[in-house]
Amino acid sequence: MRMIVTGAQGQVGWELNRRAMALGHAVLAWSQVELDITDTVAVDRALDASSADVVINAAAYTAVDKAEQEPDLAFAVNRDGPAHLATACARLNIPLLHISTDYVYDGRKSSPYVEDDATAPLGVYGASKLAGDEAVRRGLPRHLILRVSWVFGVHGHNFVKTILRLAREREELRIVADQHGSPTFAGDIADTLLELAGRIPEIDAKGAWGTYHYCNEPVTTWYGFTRAIVEQAGEREPLRAQTVIPITTADYPTPAARPANSTLDCGKLAAQFGIFPRPWRDGLQALLSSDY
Repeated sequence: MRMIVTGAQGQVGWELNRRAMALGHAVLAWSQVELDITDTVAVDRALDASSADVVINAAAYTAVDKAEQEPDLAFAVNRDGPAHLATACARLNIPLLHISTDYVYDGRKSSPYVEDDATAPLGVYGASKLAGDEAVRRGLPRHLILRVSWVFGVHGHNFVKTILRLAREREELRIVADQHGSPTFAGDIADTLLELAGRIPEIDAKGAWGTYHYCNEPVTTWYGFTRAIVEQAGEREPLRAQTVIPITTADYPTPAARPANSTLDCGKLAAQFGIFPRPWRDGLQALLSSDY
C-alpha cells in the first residue's frame, strides 16, 4: 500500500513509519514541520500529489496540562487538522484512520467505556480531541477513529521515561493511585492501525467504518503502572528509588482534570476484526529492551 502517516515524530507516528516500511508499504511519513495539518492549503497540496491509498493521522497536540493555557493551538491541531484531512480525503476518496483518546470521557462511569457511551471531556485536550473526532465523522464516511489510552513508547516523551528518570534520582516516588486506565504501547497501536489499513476492502464490504477502542491490558492505576516500571527496570539497572507510595488525585493537583476511570472496552474491535488487547507488560519490556 501507499500510505500517508502524519505526526511521524510522535510516539505512534514513529512506530507506524518503521513498521509500515518493514511490511513493504510505501510510506510518506510527515512530521509537523513537513506537513502542518492546520494549514488546509498544505494538506490539499500534499494529498493531491501523494497517490495515497490510505491516510493515518497520528498528529496531535498532546500536552494535557499546557492545553489549558493554549486552547487555540490545541483546537487548531486536534480539531481543525483532522477536519482538513477528512475534507481532502473525501474529495479524493481516500480512507482516513484517526487516533483519538480516552480523555473524551469524564471518568464517572464505574465500568469500562464502550464506543457509544456519552462523551464529556474534563479539559481542553479532551474537548479538542472530541471536536476532531466529530469533524472526521462529518467530513468523511470512510473513516476509522481509534480511541487509545495512556500511550507510552520507545520514541518521544512519556510517563515511563519520566518514571525511569525519577527512579534514578529519588529514593521515594509518590504516584496517583485513584485514576484507573490501561497503559498502551505505541507499537501495538501502530500494529493495530496497520492491520486495519490492510483490511480496507473488508471494511468497505462490511460497512464497518466508525469508532473503535484499543488499549493494552489489564486495567491498572498510575501507581500500579509505576510499580511495574520500577520492578522491571530494576532487573536491568540499579535504581535509587526503593519505595513507591500511593497518593490521591487531590494530593497531586494539575492544571487539567483527569478522568478517574478511563478504562476502554475493546470488545467491538475484537468482535469485528479479531484484534485483541495485548499485555502492557510486553510493551514495557519492549521499551526497556530498546535503546530509548
